Amino acid sequence: MDGGQVTTHAPRRRSRKLRGVVQSIWRYPVKGFTPEPLDAVALTSGEHVPFDRLYAVEDGPSGFDADAPGHISKQKFTVLAKIPRVAAIRTRFDDGGVLTARMAGQPDFAGDLSTDAGRGAFAAWLTEALAQDITGPLRVLPAPNRHRFMDDPAGFVSVINLESVRALAAAMGRTVDPRRFRANFYVDGWPAWAELDLGDGRGLTLGGTQLVAAKAIRRCVATHVDPETAERDMEVVTALFENFGHMNCGTYFSVTRSGVARPGDAATSQP
Repeated sequence: MDGGQVTTHAPRRRSRKLRGVVQSIWRYPVKGFTPEPLDAVALTSGEHVPFDRLYAVEDGPSGFDADAPGHISKQKFTVLAKIPRVAAIRTRFDDGGVLTARMAGQPDFAGDLSTDAGRGAFAAWLTEALAQDITGPLRVLPAPNRHRFMDDPAGFVSVINLESVRALAAAMGRTVDPRRFRANFYVDGWPAWAELDLGDGRGLTLGGTQLVAAKAIRRCVATHVDPETAERDMEVVTALFENFGHMNCGTYFSVTRSGVARPGDAATSQP
């Protein structure tokens, strides 16, 4: 990235109120695996999106302590930044705990991740599916208490501005699938990069819930992986830096007022 031409986005007024619309809502029950769209989500003050990053698959000993859970680097888990072929596995989770998974060339899997037996069976299935990519041994970890396996300790709820993704795509001269950014909320109607101005404690209303900005999301090589083909096919992080002078896309928030949000609801910032 050194030596590239940097064209930063123009300064904006901090007090500008943003008005947009929630385009879609997603959760990721198993860290790194298939996103699941939601018709609605009930957010609770101080909590994560329900069932989001509730499980993670440890690739070799991670040092995670369920009795004193703390943040663990994503590189300790089977995630896209480490193993692009994870995107070739299609998973589906129901709220009762049953996960189904499929991958070309593998028998389909179904198991209850709320049980030791179900988690062990999924780890064994993944060991066969990802044999050439893993360090191992694999172990499926359930998140204890209120812990979730987020990429950042501040990552309670993530929001992506779709206009920023379009600006990136225009700079790269190619289509950029927003799913590369694995957000909980995708918002339309804000100016490009306006979400980065929210990373300073400003409030955001999504439908019937209220959030407060925590920090901008610094992107990693997980965004280089095509969610359909499971191939690393573009240098998103490099393109962000060379065209916009930063490596951020999206903002983390925490929930300050419980409520329900749905696609089509207003996404409005507070000045």
